[in-house]
Amino acid sequence: MTDTLPLGSTIGILGGGQLGRMLSVAASRLGYKTCIFEPGGDCPASHVANYHFQKNYDDKDALIAFAKSVDVITYEFENIPTSALDILEAHRPIRPGREALRISQDRLTEKTFLNELGLATAPFANVESAEDMIAAVSEIGAPSILKTRRFGYDGKGQARLKSAEDAETALIDMAGAPALLEGFIDFTHEVSVIAARGLSGEVACFDPGENVHEAGILRTTTVPARLSASQRTDAILLAARILNALDYVGVMGVELFVTRQGLIVNEIAPRVHNSGHWTQNGCAVDQFEQHIRAVVGLPLGDGQRHGDVVMENLIGEDMDRLPELLKTRDAAVHLYGKAQTKPGRKMGHVNHIKGKAG
Repeated sequence: MTDTLPLGSTIGILGGGQLGRMLSVAASRLGYKTCIFEPGGDCPASHVANYHFQKNYDDKDALIAFAKSVDVITYEFENIPTSALDILEAHRPIRPGREALRISQDRLTEKTFLNELGLATAPFANVESAEDMIAAVSEIGAPSILKTRRFGYDGKGQARLKSAEDAETALIDMAGAPALLEGFIDFTHEVSVIAARGLSGEVACFDPGENVHEAGILRTTTVPARLSASQRTDAILLAARILNALDYVGVMGVELFVTRQGLIVNEIAPRVHNSGHWTQNGCAVDQFEQHIRAVVGLPLGDGQRHGDVVMENLIGEDMDRLPELLKTRDAAVHLYGKAQTKPGRKMGHVNHIKGKAG
């Protein structure tokens, strides 16, 4: 453990949303301080972190001051400007590393990387012009989905093609941004693996969870997922393969489609993940503590599950149910401290405990 940061060290977190908030709470339990870099004020992480740099990502002096005030840097979202990372990396280690960010920031790069590892993805084609779109529809067909290569999340930056006639409208929806046309996958359900890799190369994975989305936003994650023993093993080994290929340090979310032909990788997220929130009440060491352990060089927890859990996101008007949820037996409520409720906005989540793990 020679590379372990001493207790009392400060972890820098890029981003001040709910993931940064829960990372800060986990760090404090282990005796570490956190400092967030977030342009917005009164953000969820600022309520619990020790320090908050409220500066923009193009403020070079602020980035340098932030880096020098912390001992290691991690992040809660992927779309960090490369120019900011260049400045930060010159002063402090960034974990997970830059390669994981580079790959995950661009859907074309990500799917190419996964295919080169021998992992299956949806068929895809690059689209940067009207000519590309014609060729892509000819190759991929319809129904299919056009996605921006960068900056898409929670169903944003996407346009569905029910038929080839929808191609022109879908391309207009991209507003000139480079895009990727993906073929539809005939899958029974989606699962995700929350996996971690430490500084020493050790890997620990949580049990796969089964995800249900509504309007492009995760609604619930259920553990255990509907998987055979061999599918569960394959999912975990697949996630570990990705982590090792990237020499990864930290927690990653790997989303998979379950099909008759096997597991298909949907996408990877190089950070703690919404579908891993169930670990807060289903495991002794949750995904947030696991990530902190990894980036500071502590041994990983084993991720063993002690309970069956259904994680439910509280989105927009779901907050009207809060009094009822707070009185519900075996329901653990986690709120993000967001003052304003908006349609489609994640305000918190609740973990419904369904009993001990079988």
